[in-house]
Amino acid sequence: MLLIGACSSPDAEPGADDAAPAAEDGNQAEHGASSDGLRFVGPDPDALLNAEQPAALSFEVEADQPEQLEALVVLLDGQPVTDGFEVDGTRLRYTPDDLPDGPRTVSITAAENEGDDEVMHHEWRFEVKATPPVLELDEPSGPVVADQPVTVTGVTEPAATVEIGAAEVTVDDDGGFTLVLDTVDPLLTVVATDAAGNTEQIERELVVLPSRVEVDEVRTVHVTFWAWASPQLREPILELIDRGAINAVQLDLKDEGGQIGYASQVELAEQIGATTTAIDLEAAVAELHELGVAVVGRIVAFADPRLAAWAWESGERDMVIQLTDGSDYYRGSYAGFSNYVHPDVIAYNLDLAEEAAAAGVDHILWDYIRRPEGQSNYTVPGLETSPEAAIADFTRQADERLAPYGVQHGASVYGIAADRPEQIGQDIPAMAEHLDYVAPMIYPSHWGPGEYGVADPNRQPYDIVRATLEVWQETVADRRARVVPWLEDTSYRAWDRPHQVREQWRGTLDQGIDEWLMWNPGSSYTTSVYEPRS
Repeated sequence: MLLIGACSSPDAEPGADDAAPAAEDGNQAEHGASSDGLRFVGPDPDALLNAEQPAALSFEVEADQPEQLEALVVLLDGQPVTDGFEVDGTRLRYTPDDLPDGPRTVSITAAENEGDDEVMHHEWRFEVKATPPVLELDEPSGPVVADQPVTVTGVTEPAATVEIGAAEVTVDDDGGFTLVLDTVDPLLTVVATDAAGNTEQIERELVVLPSRVEVDEVRTVHVTFWAWASPQLREPILELIDRGAINAVQLDLKDEGGQIGYASQVELAEQIGATTTAIDLEAAVAELHELGVAVVGRIVAFADPRLAAWAWESGERDMVIQLTDGSDYYRGSYAGFSNYVHPDVIAYNLDLAEEAAAAGVDHILWDYIRRPEGQSNYTVPGLETSPEAAIADFTRQADERLAPYGVQHGASVYGIAADRPEQIGQDIPAMAEHLDYVAPMIYPSHWGPGEYGVADPNRQPYDIVRATLEVWQETVADRRARVVPWLEDTSYRAWDRPHQVREQWRGTLDQGIDEWLMWNPGSSYTTSVYEPRS
């Protein structure tokens, strides 16, 4: 009678589990012979078997005579089974199948007659651990900066070993590990190996940036790429940086004309002739980062006359917003609006944003992510929802695309959009779920009399700024985005520019906001009123 199962018996022969020379498969060892001439081959005593080894695991009994095998009982963990063994002459071979993790015992016993006490001939005790070790990587969780140390942290099983690249890392009692790499390959490989030899591996593609400056509160001025290319206009901006008056530069990447200020490698940008060589973007970012200020890259998204004209002439007319009769594309106030729901238009803007993020730009600031003025005289091909929903969905897509780069991204929005979303297609609460900040354009010169209870906004810059920001903060309350307002330092309707600028700052601070973006279309500012900040 042959059965397969397991048991533990006090009758086991002394020394039966003593290690003997390993058999050919490397996991088997002969463990002596009993007094009745049976010889046993199996795993080493207290062997720990990994995921690969159980497939080659076997237990063998060799006898002098075939009849010696007839009275043997084979037990696995105390439960007899009838599969997995074979007898060939004087050899019995048992090969278990699908052993679960945990301690296991295989016993060879004999019974002369049914009901007799079993007599232990041999027993193997071993453990199976086929489950790979837990491996979690905590850091780096975002982009890394080239030529700077990178800290790698994670957790695995306490008894495991960890290799990060070619380096072996010590694991603490809780399974935690930390390694600081002087430099890092874009493909980070971490391998954990447990005591049984099972492995778990994580490969993470890292985004490597040339440099990065982070600021908690943004205080910046608008700079066109042509202004940055002009020493006459650039030097006053550098003076503001040197005085500590601003901690960031809002640098245009794509402007209202659809021009790109650098030699973009985005295919559509080259195809439509949108690129310029006004600035070397990577050099500009490096220079500003060296000065310790962040770069806010402004991308005018959908007001794009260059793209609109090319699309119409090239037969890609669904890429632009059209007149209702289909006779021409809609120009409006900005000579051509691209279609904010067309996938190629969306991809074009996101490609530019990703290119800038990869160059080290710290923030992406979207502008003109809205529908054009009026709706009765144009049509939007492919629009299946409201303009507000479509624009909010664009911010979601942008957020997903930019996430690997760890940049912040905000949106310049109309000052009226907080309580009049349909008027321009900007649902601020919905957009605020996907943005780090919203930047309402609350220029005092642009408000009409009586807005938000202010009789003459242009003559009451403090009052209109404070009143509008109160509404804006209520609008984004409990959402991801914060409010970073656009203020103005322009000659338009100016009656005392220094006083008007100071009053706007005062109204912002009195609403608990110490961040701002300052607008001047020509990038020329009244620098004398910009005071150093800590």
